[in-house]
Amino acid sequence: MGTVRLILYDFIISFMWVWSGCLVKMIVSHGLGMGHQPKAEIVKGALSVANMFFFAFLAKLTNGGAYNPLTVLSSAVSGDFNQFLSTVGARIPAQVIGSIVGVRLIIQTFPAIGLGPRLNVDIHQGALTEGFLTFAIVIISLGLARKIPGSFFMKTWIASVSKLALHILGSDLTGGCMNPAAVMGWAYARGDHITKEHILVYWLAPIEATLLAVWTFKLVVKPITEKEHVKAKSD
Repeated sequence: MGTVRLILYDFIISFMWVWSGCLVKMIVSHGLGMGHQPKAEIVKGALSVANMFFFAFLAKLTNGGAYNPLTVLSSAVSGDFNQFLSTVGARIPAQVIGSIVGVRLIIQTFPAIGLGPRLNVDIHQGALTEGFLTFAIVIISLGLARKIPGSFFMKTWIASVSKLALHILGSDLTGGCMNPAAVMGWAYARGDHITKEHILVYWLAPIEATLLAVWTFKLVVKPITEKEHVKAKSD
């Protein structure tokens, strides 16, 4: 029952995530009337960080509900086989379907909103870019999960600012997505979700980077002791 509830949470949160990104853009460009002014990027960044705080709170409230397949995959490869199967076979598809439904509703409601991130470089550079960005954010997330001293606020702040910085770094190349489900939603709406570029850049490269990051982290960082585990749970 807990797994079914988590799958439902993944679907809802993924739906909300694609909507939140569009709402942030609309608030800045139309609501505040800033258009493409330089200060619009600052406001958009601040709203994006606040948005990530909100979704971090939702993840805590739902005991693990997520909108990004890479988030659940990085923990699944470190867990048991049943957890891995439920993640790959149910949670990730729920996130993808939630994103597709969300994007479809966005386009129907706001036809002028655009069609999401696109690959602006060749396929190899795009794959390297998404792979590097994913590797970096997964390493950061794993480090934060290892009980770096600090509150929920501090950990979420570090993760949010890191994601925003990496997104800006890759935005002109691939969109700086680091989220295969969200990209899948927009690609499905455009009809190019089964192209070689989409599969290699937005799925294979991030998944391989996630697995490499988990393996590298395990290799470099010593395993957590039982005493540290109990202390982390008590905090």
